[in-house]
Amino acid sequence: MKKELKVKPYLFPMPVLMIATYDENGTVDVMNMAWGGICAENMVSLNIGEEHKTSANIKKTGAFTLSIADIPHIQEADFFGIASGNNMPDKFQRSGLTAVKSKKVNAPIVQEFPLTLECKVVEAKNEVYGFHVIGEIVGILAEESVLNEKGKVDPTRLNAFLFDQFQNGYYAIGAKVGQAWNAGVPLMKKEA
Repeated sequence: MKKELKVKPYLFPMPVLMIATYDENGTVDVMNMAWGGICAENMVSLNIGEEHKTSANIKKTGAFTLSIADIPHIQEADFFGIASGNNMPDKFQRSGLTAVKSKKVNAPIVQEFPLTLECKVVEAKNEVYGFHVIGEIVGILAEESVLNEKGKVDPTRLNAFLFDQFQNGYYAIGAKVGQAWNAGVPLMKKEA
């Protein structure tokens, strides 16, 4: 029997996304965010609170990078979610991570994260639900260690983790359990 719950943003899994931007002085800022994802073949969608330093930076630069956080850097990734660039100007320095400027957009690339999407802003506007940003993916950088023999990203090598909105936990990604566009094929052949 199902029990009715209070309305909350209960979806699982949620990504742990690292949004990296520059401020007006070229200072690196990174924000941990779960409310975002792919919205088209070459587009990402982010929903950010207007008050975040990241929002101001995106408005000024028109660019950001989006990285997948990995378990070896869970402490730093969580720190990026609890510390505010508005109140802590040395936020990125405190993390001990390193960044280089993207060659494709005016945004930093955090060297330690294994996968980074370089994005230019194509739309940014205030909506009733927050500051909504659509970014076009103009480049992707991946550590060779996360690529398989065919040069494609192997999710099991990313060491990525997920966010749980139910209990505010982080969870490691487990083993592959099926093949998309194939696991349901037997039902295509089943008589109605």
